[in-house]
Amino acid sequence: MNTQTETEALAAPNLTKQAPRSPRVRIGGYAVLPRLLDKARADIAGTIGEYHTNCMLDKEFLVFAGIDYQELRSQLELRKGDGEILDWIDSNSKNQRTPWEIEQWSEYQNSRGPKPFTDVEDYYRGVLESLNKSRADVTSWPDLLDLDDYCGFGGVA
Repeated sequence: MNTQTETEALAAPNLTKQAPRSPRVRIGGYAVLPRLLDKARADIAGTIGEYHTNCMLDKEFLVFAGIDYQELRSQLELRKGDGEILDWIDSNSKNQRTPWEIEQWSEYQNSRGPKPFTDVEDYYRGVLESLNKSRADVTSWPDLLDLDDYCGFGGVA
């Protein structure tokens, strides 16, 4: 490794070659957080590909935890690991949550689908139909994101 930029790039996932972690994966009980961290680290390293950071799903976590995205990103720029970031979140969260609240919120996130009769539902259905029109088993945002990630890297729905 010759430069700091190369070192930083190695610490971040290359989302042009692999998907970020599933929204179902948890750190400190929080669903969504590992995916958010993967995307933000990749964005910092310039390897985010077609993914988006600070998107609606990321904001679900940020609002629940009471964390500012730019402050979190500043911590990631220091190349902190997942455990260090969790400690930082626990210390800086405006919404100190109990383990029970985190568990309930994460379970809700794992089963949450689009609200019926909205533009968001239309978007959800459009993405799902572009992947496979017959997948009636895909009913939540994590289902759709996992399927989209799988298909995005060569899988067939």
